[in-house]
Amino acid sequence: MKSVGSVLRAKADWTVHRIAPQASVFEAVKLMADEAIGALLVMDGEDLVGIVTERDYARKVVLVGRSSRDTPVRSIMSSPVLCVRRDQSNEECMQLMTERRLRHLPVVEDGRVIALVSIGDLVKDIISEQEFIIEQLEHYIAGDRG
Repeated sequence: MKSVGSVLRAKADWTVHRIAPQASVFEAVKLMADEAIGALLVMDGEDLVGIVTERDYARKVVLVGRSSRDTPVRSIMSSPVLCVRRDQSNEECMQLMTERRLRHLPVVEDGRVIALVSIGDLVKDIISEQEFIIEQLEHYIAGDRG
């Protein structure tokens, strides 16, 4: 099976969207909406201290009646954050995401966050690999072995 590195090579945009822990939840939700993403890494300088998702907002702000403008990201973020390496397999990542009920995994290299992979990125890569295998089998069955 392919590695996280292959998923990253196929990804057009490696931008790591981030927010500071002291920023308001409102700022975080606005940034997620503006960027059409479901999660932000919470960074204190270059240090990864947490992750905040739309799910965190729904469950830890909306449902308990908090104000998104008055609530700092640090109070609703998930921490510590489970990270992966570029050489880990897609299968390992899918297993982690399934077991831990995660949708996003930061990719860390030399102690630095270099990217973020989503469940969608992994599924897209798996589908692409399966389509390639099907195409190869169809050519083989049709006798086009050259």
